[in-house]
Amino acid sequence: MTEAAILSARGLTKEFKGFVAVNNVDLDVRRGSIHALIGPNGAGKTTCFNLLTKFLQPTSGAITYNGRDITGLSSADIARLGLVRSFQISAVFPNLTVLENVRIALQRRRGDSYDFWRSETVLREYDDEARSHIADVGLTAFTDERAGELSYGRKRALEIATTLALNPEMLLLDEPMAGMTQEDVERISALIRRIATNRTILMVEHNLSVVANLSDHITVLARGEVLAQGDYATVSKDPKVIDAYIGAGHG
Repeated sequence: MTEAAILSARGLTKEFKGFVAVNNVDLDVRRGSIHALIGPNGAGKTTCFNLLTKFLQPTSGAITYNGRDITGLSSADIARLGLVRSFQISAVFPNLTVLENVRIALQRRRGDSYDFWRSETVLREYDDEARSHIADVGLTAFTDERAGELSYGRKRALEIATTLALNPEMLLLDEPMAGMTQEDVERISALIRRIATNRTILMVEHNLSVVANLSDHITVLARGEVLAQGDYATVSKDPKVIDAYIGAGHG
C-alpha cells in the first residue's frame, strides 16, 4: 500500500465458473481524493466495485483499508470501519419523510435498532443532526415531504444524506448520476464536491463529463484488467483507452 492510500487492492481477481471478470487488478485510492473507476460496458467495473465493498469475495488478491487487511471481512464489517457504500438504485423508505429517513440512519450508526415504535420524544434527540445532514445535501425545503414524492435526483441526494449520517471516512458511490437530468447531474456533482472536502470518494460512473469535472484520479478497466490510470487529461489521451471505448461503441 502506498503511504497516501486509504484503500488499496493487490492482485484482485474474481472468477465466475471459469470466466475471469476481474483479473489481477492493482488499485490505490489516495486519502482525500475523488477517484473514479470507469470503462466500457463489460469492463468489470461493477464486479471490481462489489469486491472492494465486500459484496463479493475475491477469488484471489488482497484489499487493505487504512493499513488493515479487510479481504475476509463482510460489507457490514467494513461499514463499521468507516467505508460505506451508497447504492446505484435509490435506497430510501418511500413512505417516511426525509427527516425520518435520515433519523433512521442516525439510529443505526449509534447502535440502536430500527425502533419505529419508539416515543417521539426519544426520536427527536436525532432531529438536529438529521436536519444538519439534510441541509448539507440541499433538501431543507423538503424535510417533511415523503421520500417517495421526491424527484429522482432529490431521492439520490437523500440517499447520500442517509449515507453521511453513518459518518463514513470513505464513501463509495455506484453510478451516482445514472438516470438523472442535466439539472440533477449538476446538483449532485456540486454535492459530491462539497462532501469530498473532508472524506475520500471512490465512484463508478458512466458519465465521462462528470468524471472529467470531479475526479482527481481515474482507473480505467477493460476486460477485467487495469488499462490506464492517472488524471483525466492523461487517460483521455491514452490510445488504449480511446480504442477500448470506440471498440465498445462508446464515444
